[in-house]
Amino acid sequence: MPDRLDMAVRRKRLSMTSLIDVIFLLLLFFMLSSTFARQGELPLDLAMGGAADMPQTPPLFLQLAPDALRLNSVQATDDDLQAALDDQEGGLVLVALADGVDAQRLADILYLIQRRNGWRIGVLGGGGT
Repeated sequence: MPDRLDMAVRRKRLSMTSLIDVIFLLLLFFMLSSTFARQGELPLDLAMGGAADMPQTPPLFLQLAPDALRLNSVQATDDDLQAALDDQEGGLVLVALADGVDAQRLADILYLIQRRNGWRIGVLGGGGT
């Protein structure tokens, strides 16, 4: 027994590999779960059922096709849309997408509407002109 007491206590070296792995995983977790600044967002309301306040002005109905634009069932251009938005002080614009409308065309129209104050945007699903 006395031989056991005379032995020097040997400490086991701490392995840094597992510590580095844990730090890396924490860093990865916080990077992926953080919220980054969202620039260039286009706010819109998805047209879903439910009770809502009736707007004072009737909504503008915009049918968007890849090569055409119809405002309240009348053939229109982007300039006509701007003029219609400027004539009223605000309200709701319902955008119906036809088949084949690409994301850039939709983003351009949403940006055009979003620049005017007081207008809300609702996007209806595609499927018809």
